[in-house]
Amino acid sequence: MTVKDFPEECWESVFRFLGLGHHHLESLSLVCKQFLAITNRLKFSLTVYDPTIPLFPRLFLRFPRLKILDLSLLNGHHEHLLHQISQSGLDLDLINLSNQRTLSVDGLRELGSNMRNLRALICSNIGSLRDSHLVIIAYCFPLLEELDISFPLNSQTSDFGVLRLSSMLENLRKINISGNHLITDKSLFSLCQNCLSLEEISFFICFKITQTGIASAIRLRPGLRSISFNIEKKRIHGPGLTLTPIDLNLIDSFKSLKGLTAIDLSNSVISDEFLFALAEGGGLLLKQITLQDCCNCTFSGISYVLSKCQSVQCLDLRKVDFLTDECISKLSVFLLSLTTINLSGCCQLTNSTFFILTRNCPLLSEIKMERTYLGVEGEEDSMRDFAVNLEVKKVFLGDNVLLSDASLLKFVSICPSLQILDLIGCEGVSGEGVVEVLKRCIEIRHLNLANTGMKVFDIDFEVSKLKVLNLSGSRIEDETLSVISRRCCGLMLLDIQSCWFVTEKGVREVVENCKTLKELNLKNCRLVSDDFVDWLEFSKPSLRIIVTPTDVGAYY
Repeated sequence: MTVKDFPEECWESVFRFLGLGHHHLESLSLVCKQFLAITNRLKFSLTVYDPTIPLFPRLFLRFPRLKILDLSLLNGHHEHLLHQISQSGLDLDLINLSNQRTLSVDGLRELGSNMRNLRALICSNIGSLRDSHLVIIAYCFPLLEELDISFPLNSQTSDFGVLRLSSMLENLRKINISGNHLITDKSLFSLCQNCLSLEEISFFICFKITQTGIASAIRLRPGLRSISFNIEKKRIHGPGLTLTPIDLNLIDSFKSLKGLTAIDLSNSVISDEFLFALAEGGGLLLKQITLQDCCNCTFSGISYVLSKCQSVQCLDLRKVDFLTDECISKLSVFLLSLTTINLSGCCQLTNSTFFILTRNCPLLSEIKMERTYLGVEGEEDSMRDFAVNLEVKKVFLGDNVLLSDASLLKFVSICPSLQILDLIGCEGVSGEGVVEVLKRCIEIRHLNLANTGMKVFDIDFEVSKLKVLNLSGSRIEDETLSVISRRCCGLMLLDIQSCWFVTEKGVREVVENCKTLKELNLKNCRLVSDDFVDWLEFSKPSLRIIVTPTDVGAYY
């Protein structure tokens, strides 16, 4: 039986079973026309860039099963696109219209008339957002389950718009109204009262919503699974902060959130008593806790909530500056379910914290410790007691200026399964150290060495699994690019922005040897001409994105 004789439905089932990602499907599409047709039907998400706008009608025909359409990276106002989308015949589940100057009322109305089954609408960072937009959204998309209208640049949205919205979207499960500074307790109350399926709500920087209003809303909707907000830090005349006292009514209301799985209190004034109530409410179900840049709580509060919520998988303690290695050691005994931790900006944490986490958290897969005291040896810096941790796949250590090759090699020695390593701004790490890392961690796919000032990157072995390499702001020359082109031939993205000593010769060698290269950033590469970019555009059509040296435009 030949490929052509094998039914397409069977090939489709095979590709689905293999769980192939976008880039693998793209490779399969080149095998034959039959595979191209099959892989087109397996594409469910599309991100649109400006140069692809003329191809819109053909793209919709090519990918008939699209469910997710992302327009957030478009520049300018493209009202006509909503018309094309509404006429495409697609049955979309999600549209992302973020970062546009405004929302076209007529465009939304036409879109809604043809896509009544739309489940999610993302409209974050819109230039101007008005009540009329909310009314049209509610009227045109009655089955919406997820809505994001967060952080408009000019918010004219008031309680009137939110009340109309909440009265019409009975199926709404998730909403983000952050940054709409005119809305008050009435909006929050109406959402919790009218949207009977509401599970997740975010309202950062909505400072007309009071603690009393939050408490009342929580009691109306005790089944909330996720809540995100901040309690304002109020500045007074002269130095210092006036700490807003936590309302006892708010503290008590959190005890009713028995089904809570995620909470984000970033940049809030909180108290230990608040954390005690959170622990009593969330208990074993709480999976995600974010206390980034919170003040007025102590180690006792954080320790208590983690001791009671030992199912936490994602923990964000960024800029909680009283944390020490000893604190992390004590907390780690409660973190047996932890998969992701962010301790960036905790300036007292040394190498010991890294070793403690990798030793005591058996499920940990991602560590973020940017802008800490890494590079300084702590009391537990001896590696005698540390076993290899094969679960850690992602490590972000950016802007640790004291981090050295010696410390970095200790880290990777106990995390040999690393796939993503981010060392942006780590000026103490040398090219020789990075090469040794690549020898020990053969699974690395994403390596960020931006702004390290690195000059030499001399690899004498194959690094076939590396897909993304960021060398922006480094001092590399053509010789280093030549090495990369021969040893990292599987690269799909190369960022050499502001590499001032790179010339067209080195770039040409990379493009010719790295056959799978899809994205290339050449911004501020002063020795690379626009004429050379034109040559790349003509000779390498597979190169999807080129940021030109003068940053005039891009080719996709």
